[in-house]
Amino acid sequence: MGSLEAKMNSMKEEISKLTATGSSGAGMCEIKLKGDYTVDSIEINELLLDKENKEMLSVMLISAFNDASAKIKAMIDEYSVRQVKDLGIIK
Repeated sequence: MGSLEAKMNSMKEEISKLTATGSSGAGMCEIKLKGDYTVDSIEINELLLDKENKEMLSVMLISAFNDASAKIKAMIDEYSVRQVKDLGIIK
């Protein structure tokens, strides 16, 4: 059972190293998300920093985060399936 626990800990560590970038507004706003769903970086085009663009920036940040979140979830799912197959649990 110790090897299974070690494998699970290894998987958690590998997942935390995954990164995905979500974007919105044709790349005007980008968020880089880690496998543990923490934000690594945010890039915002200067044009969005105008006070009049506050609402649009908010929408773009939410959209970029959701995009990155969906990508990281897909990466985690794919990685997890590969690891479970390697353990011989599923084929």
